Amino acid sequence: MGGRKAKRPRSAARRKARAREISGVLAREYPDTSISLDWEGPLQILVATILSAQCTDARVNAVTPGLFERWPTARALAAADPAELEAVVRPTGFFRNKSKHIRMAARKIVEEHGGEVPGSMDELTGLPGVARKTANVVLSNAFDRHEGVVVDTHVKRVAKRLGLTDHADPVKVERDLMEILPLEEWRPFAFRLILHGRRTCTARKPACGECPLAGLCPSAFTFG
Repeated sequence: MGGRKAKRPRSAARRKARAREISGVLAREYPDTSISLDWEGPLQILVATILSAQCTDARVNAVTPGLFERWPTARALAAADPAELEAVVRPTGFFRNKSKHIRMAARKIVEEHGGEVPGSMDELTGLPGVARKTANVVLSNAFDRHEGVVVDTHVKRVAKRLGLTDHADPVKVERDLMEILPLEEWRPFAFRLILHGRRTCTARKPACGECPLAGLCPSAFTFG
């Protein structure tokens, strides 16, 4: 790809144009934007997304079948024995906090939402352990509602390297991406950035020489 790098765009119009070019390249590289978490229904994707924090989707997928067989409903999860639930989710890491958040979220779903996972951003982020990233995953996949852009560690890192944001705070990164992307791109663009961050634009050693976005990236070839 050579050693040339793109200039970092400053105006919103230039960032929109850059995002449009990047989106086209990503769509060709990653045509499938299906989420890699296994789930059936809003409760399962909510729980799986909570478990996916700082954990691979493959490991989450190994844990959730047994979890949902043992506790198939929000009511069952709300009444789960803490030690038993912790033992099941332990392989995903941070198991005490994750177990607590799942039980508390399930309890609130039962007490305030009739046992059904709510379908709005405000209601979802009102659940324990659910921030905007998790809420966006649930809304876009389980409800086909797009109220924001999923920003995980990969999206945050890659978007900044590509010059689409100057921020590191996920909320500000999300705001910037929402401003420069059309609504229909919010979901696929984020998931393609996640895939790109996992496969090519990794945290420590991005493979700039193999990256199809190198010619559009102001950070390309700047990593020692």
